[in-house]
Amino acid sequence: MEWPKSLQLTAALTTGVGFGLFLGFLLSSRRRVSALSGPSGHTSGKSFLSHSRVSGEHKMVFVVRNDLKMGKGKIAAQCSHAAIGAYKQLMSTQPEVVSHWENTGCTKVVVKAPDEQTLLDVRQHARELGLNTHVVRDAGRTQIAPGSKTVLCIGPGPVEKVDTTTGHLKLL
Repeated sequence: MEWPKSLQLTAALTTGVGFGLFLGFLLSSRRRVSALSGPSGHTSGKSFLSHSRVSGEHKMVFVVRNDLKMGKGKIAAQCSHAAIGAYKQLMSTQPEVVSHWENTGCTKVVVKAPDEQTLLDVRQHARELGLNTHVVRDAGRTQIAPGSKTVLCIGPGPVEKVDTTTGHLKLL
């Protein structure tokens, strides 16, 4: 029995993004432990959010270029790269935002951009709003030309700001 294509894409994206975030979590766990540790290396028992002023819903959005006609597996891999890149960037600059997002469900949404210029315009708008962004450039080993900008990841960030940037784009 073959699954409907939309269900196949959903399963591939969920698996890829989940795996990417898991790897990012593993890579960043040392930093979080050291941030929570006292001089002796023991954790204080306090929540990472105990000193945070971050509140409200946060989410991460993946903007996928539709004109590249990537396969489902390729999209999942590119979104995973984007998730890890954005996660690592924000862990080094605003770990409290990442922690808040993790503790409130890790919301992720995938939308499509018709072309590269749209992706770049959305990134510029997100940056102007102070949102974290990460663009994936493909290595060119499979379906896409080397250096092609495939996916933009925005966030995690406040839902209102992220929606201002990506709300006009259709879900993938």
